[in-house]
Amino acid sequence: MKVAPVAGSLLMAALLTACQSDQKKDDMIHLITLDPGHFHAALVQKTMFDGVDSTVHVYAPDGPDVQLHLDKIKGYNARPEDPTHWHEDVYLGTDFLDKMLTDKAGNVVVMAGNNRLKTDYIQKTVGAGFNVLADKPMVISAANFDQLKEAFATAEKNKVLLYDIMTERYEISTMLQRAFSQQADLFGTLEKGTPENPAVTKESVHHFYKNVSGSILTRPSWFMDVAQQGEGIVDVTTHLVDLVQWECFPEQTIDYQKDISLTSARRWTTDMTLSQFKAITKQDAFPDYLKKDVVKDSVLKVYSNGEINYQLRGVHAKVSVIWKYKAPEGTGDTHYSIMRGTKANLIIRQGAEQQYKPTLYIEAVDKNTDLEAALKTVLPNIQKEFPGVEVKKIAKGWEVVIPEKYKEGHEAHFGRVAQKYLDYLKAGALPAWEVPNMISKYYTTTQALELAKKSKSELATK
Repeated sequence: MKVAPVAGSLLMAALLTACQSDQKKDDMIHLITLDPGHFHAALVQKTMFDGVDSTVHVYAPDGPDVQLHLDKIKGYNARPEDPTHWHEDVYLGTDFLDKMLTDKAGNVVVMAGNNRLKTDYIQKTVGAGFNVLADKPMVISAANFDQLKEAFATAEKNKVLLYDIMTERYEISTMLQRAFSQQADLFGTLEKGTPENPAVTKESVHHFYKNVSGSILTRPSWFMDVAQQGEGIVDVTTHLVDLVQWECFPEQTIDYQKDISLTSARRWTTDMTLSQFKAITKQDAFPDYLKKDVVKDSVLKVYSNGEINYQLRGVHAKVSVIWKYKAPEGTGDTHYSIMRGTKANLIIRQGAEQQYKPTLYIEAVDKNTDLEAALKTVLPNIQKEFPGVEVKKIAKGWEVVIPEKYKEGHEAHFGRVAQKYLDYLKAGALPAWEVPNMISKYYTTTQALELAKKSKSELATK
């Protein structure tokens, strides 16, 4: 059959347009949410993103966890100010993982939920050729550490990106602590420290009873089961260990076999009454899997607290996390951090004096040090990256004055991480240091848990 010249031209144009349309569609990011059980899964969708399809495919077992997730997304869609317009295409069934792997309805899988099977989910998902954005922790036991390493190797082989959600890198006082530590005229060089007086200390306090997106958070019962959520020493400390690496050795590759040496570690419980448990889970009784942790008088003991003392390239660091049930009225989660330099210390405090808002201070190591002169030298360098940042003299040194525009809440940081991940997807690669540093981070936390358990066992036998 012959095609008239004009008709042929129109046909070619139509085919070209169709191909361009398909290519444009292929360039889109199509999100999948797998078994959402933690509110962090919803926070990834608190904002919309350019180049991301508004339809999100959800695969999960039927139950309250996925419903709480979907309710949060509905809330973002219905809010009066800057509403989102996500459409959740939901599959519920016991075969949700196999169904997701077979359907291939998207190209980026978001994981935030029960951590017991997360490492297995990650390995199977990257093995099937999906990109993965996973909430921390990616692994909660030393037994599964090698499996996570294999998942990273598989991701590289399949040319997909496996990345975890490190929101604390986007907290402005932490960003500035890192930036000031790179100014040798002010900070000097990072001290080596000792186990008794580490060069870097990071401490965070969290609460089970919590307000998220304007309402009291309902936590799944398994959140209090360390076999499913993970102990505190391998959960929240993931952020702290990440920040030690990120601040002390920015954009440098950490080799866990050469650069990390554990000194000591410990773990302890937070006690929770049945009435407190009911208030945050909406459940009338402890489930059977928690009864192993319940002592007389119906008190649940949760190993949510932990401390790690270790060396990173010879620098002594200490990280610790504490979980309390509920913060006093008007307060919330808090963070304390110090980096000790040869000339000055950089300290983040977030107590009553700071109205529970993180505040960065610069204090001289030697009282004869002229910090004012040093600040005049380095402040223009800081202001190039953070316009508007100033300093003011106080009794003990200097306070960094941060413009309100930088003071985003924790929930907004999930959008920052997601956008950074989208940028990496567009570039086709993570920075060279990210994968080895993620592996090093999880080596530190999982080995610390083993050390803490061993230390407690040894104490019990003495």
